[in-house]
Amino acid sequence: MSASVRVFKSRVSAFCPVGLSPVLQRRNPVRCPVGEQRRSVTHTAGEQLRPLDGVRVLDLTRVLAGPFATMILGDLGAEVIKVERPGAGDDTRAWGPPFVGTESAYFLSVNRNKKSIAVNMKHPEGAKIILELAGVCDVLIENYLPGKLQQMGLGYEQLSRVNQQLIYCSISGYGQTGPQSQSPGYDSIASAVSGMMHITGPEVLQLMELTEEPRYKTNKLRVQNRKQLLHILSQRFLQEKTADWLQRFQGSGVPVGPINNIQEVFSDAQVKHNSLIQEMKHPTAGRIAVPGPAVRFSSFTSDQPTPPPLIGQHTSQVLRDTLSYSDDIITALLESGAVAQNEVS
Repeated sequence: MSASVRVFKSRVSAFCPVGLSPVLQRRNPVRCPVGEQRRSVTHTAGEQLRPLDGVRVLDLTRVLAGPFATMILGDLGAEVIKVERPGAGDDTRAWGPPFVGTESAYFLSVNRNKKSIAVNMKHPEGAKIILELAGVCDVLIENYLPGKLQQMGLGYEQLSRVNQQLIYCSISGYGQTGPQSQSPGYDSIASAVSGMMHITGPEVLQLMELTEEPRYKTNKLRVQNRKQLLHILSQRFLQEKTADWLQRFQGSGVPVGPINNIQEVFSDAQVKHNSLIQEMKHPTAGRIAVPGPAVRFSSFTSDQPTPPPLIGQHTSQVLRDTLSYSDDIITALLESGAVAQNEVS
């Protein structure tokens, strides 16, 4: 595997939350550095060149880890085509409250700079569309349970025969193989199974008796007596204000931070200083504010994002412009239920 792929792998790994395992597959080594031989992109005079201009990403992810990764690729200039189920779309479109109008704040926070195409992947014509899109994309990212896409004829081995240069990234909680590979993975679960959930700070809490208490001597014992321990800690934290605890923990070596509400997050001095909140106009929710790009460059800013798409907002556009489908074929696909289109007024 060439250096350019290793660099790309480190980027994808960095995009995935703790506890999730990205696996990248590629049949042939890259014979040119990343950035060369990309598809041409037209820029107007004075327009900045973005790091991933000319890179096309097929996004078969939902919920958090995958959408967050592809959002960052979109922030950096990649064309991201997000595939969603007709009607329901990404699972998180229904997660709330909070909602902004009828739109889930959760979904809005990790899906800017993407095109949405609504495809029924169980429909023969829908699966064919995914196959054709994989043939013209540089990167595919998915976070289905291991083996699910293979069963649908859309695994790495099948798609690499269509596009030998395709970078195929699979995100899973426990990896692609092994006794727990079929289990879902989230950050809180990773904290639990990795042993990260443990007790710290008895001196600062002025609960020195806990260090000598036999029930809490080891992590195993602390887990066994977790309810009692949580009750003790909760009662202690209620005895002082948040600001007092932050002051008390300073210099203790224990990482600590306040539990902010959303209003406090958006008004935080450090958040404002780093320009971490980005505003944009959404077609149905109106003016929205979401967390901005996490990656910064000295010569490039992502200050004109496109808002998170509606389900299938770009279906016809992608089929026409990316796959060169005729209007008659697109109409037939819409009527068959293989795809769906959401018109933006």
